Amino acid sequence: MALFRISGVWKNANNIITDYAFHTVGENSVSRAIKKSKANAIALLETQGSTATTWVWNYTHSHWRVGETVEVVNGNNGKYLRSNPDNTLTDNLGHLIDFDWIAP
Repeated sequence: MALFRISGVWKNANNIITDYAFHTVGENSVSRAIKKSKANAIALLETQGSTATTWVWNYTHSHWRVGETVEVVNGNNGKYLRSNPDNTLTDNLGHLIDFDWIAP
């Protein structure tokens, strides 16, 4: 069983998420971000026993906060990751840190 946090995304020129910043949660630690393609992220979360939540930076208190559960859904254009399926801004992880300008 693997537990992951997703802290950010990379988007293409059409503002579509192409990659995710994945962190592996250990017993007493969380790894640095590893860039995972959309296909790899979906495969990881479709693995039996693997789960992920968003990991959101709290600017007011200067620390990471565990957010919403992330799931794989099959939409009209294929599979993608979604957090909270209730039409809020956080639905498709687009609210996470945009890593495009931090790390290529």
